[in-house]
Amino acid sequence: MTETIKGTELDLQLSDQAVGALMMALQKSLMEQSDIVPVIKGFKLKNSEAGLMVMNPPMVKLDNEELEEDDA
Repeated sequence: MTETIKGTELDLQLSDQAVGALMMALQKSLMEQSDIVPVIKGFKLKNSEAGLMVMNPPMVKLDNEELEEDDA
């Protein structure tokens, strides 16, 4: 991704953490059968030495009952 700010061109990359946040958003949308777009649009990004970081990654919560049913 390339961004221009006041005539200066910046090359931005996703950090491993941001890629993980995208993967968690995908997993959550698949589990909940919901649209992933609002989650991604809601990401708050911050640039760091490692690349862009997602400051509010999605949380995926599992129900223990679902896990017990899968084990049976």
